[in-house]
Amino acid sequence: MKILDRYLAGAVVGGTLATLAVLLPLMGFFLLADEMDEVGENGYRFADALLFVVMVIPRHAYQVFPIATLIGALLGLGSLASRSELVAMRAAGLSIGRIVYGAIKGGALLALIAVPIGEGLAPVAEQTALQWRSEAQSGQVTLKTPYGFWARDGSAYINIREILSGAHLRGIHIYEFDKEQRLSRATSAEQARYVKGSWVLEGISRSMIGNDHVEVSRVDQAGWSSLLNPALLKIVIVEPHVLPVWGLLRYIRYMTANGQDARPYEVAFWGKVIHPFLILAMIFVSIPILLGSARTSGLGPRMFLGVLVGIAFYLVSRTFSYFALLYGMSPLVAALIPPLLFLSVAFWVLKRVG
Repeated sequence: MKILDRYLAGAVVGGTLATLAVLLPLMGFFLLADEMDEVGENGYRFADALLFVVMVIPRHAYQVFPIATLIGALLGLGSLASRSELVAMRAAGLSIGRIVYGAIKGGALLALIAVPIGEGLAPVAEQTALQWRSEAQSGQVTLKTPYGFWARDGSAYINIREILSGAHLRGIHIYEFDKEQRLSRATSAEQARYVKGSWVLEGISRSMIGNDHVEVSRVDQAGWSSLLNPALLKIVIVEPHVLPVWGLLRYIRYMTANGQDARPYEVAFWGKVIHPFLILAMIFVSIPILLGSARTSGLGPRMFLGVLVGIAFYLVSRTFSYFALLYGMSPLVAALIPPLLFLSVAFWVLKRVG
């Protein structure tokens, strides 16, 4: 039995790797085509766009991994069915449950490989790529630290403690230096807004620093002629899909403690928690597709049916995610319903085939 389990698991792993070998170059091509609109902006070149695509492709690969596993299982196990090997296994007394068990072993191995890439490598690579691309396009050097966001703006250094959106900031500190690199003025503002192409500071405290004295003034509102681009600040806003699962959990706790809406991050969190199990679920879904059509269709129609099932699963998952965001559905329930629904249908088909 162990030999057959390894044989079935190897078919699933081989089919999935072959599927990824086709999907990833296609994904990379479309991502690169999308990036071509940005090429030529300041110092952003084709080589930069190519490197950016290479750095973000792990996250996209992890997202489509369950669907790739479904297609790969159909490809690998379908090749066994086309050679009548599955028929021989069942004739020798191997149950459908045992075939599912052996195939899921391959899925477990794939999940063990995919999760460290998707939750470890991919978030770090994508955050680095987004910041690097934005700096290349804007020409501004930036730094994100536990004490806020730092950027250089001519002879001034800017520290922003909280970025609510690319055009709304809180806790701004501006340090300006003279030609001798001595601090000449320090400005603090409660918040800043980007209005009609320029920044407006509110709740301002300004200190003019001389050789032997400091003059402090306070202003309710004033313009801020900064070259700081709001598009550059968007990379600092924590996007749910970029964060790893533990980063999402920390951010949810932070937003809840500060009375902010954390639902987009909760939806992303539960989606990421369930994601590894989707790999196993898709293998289970592939078995009834494979066995249910074994007598009536070849590998091509089964592959086409598998692609349709994968697309249907993606659309249903996205629909329930929007339900959670718009109608207050529990993010955990929204994440669980699609795989449970497809597993129920697969189990029903499997019983009929069995």
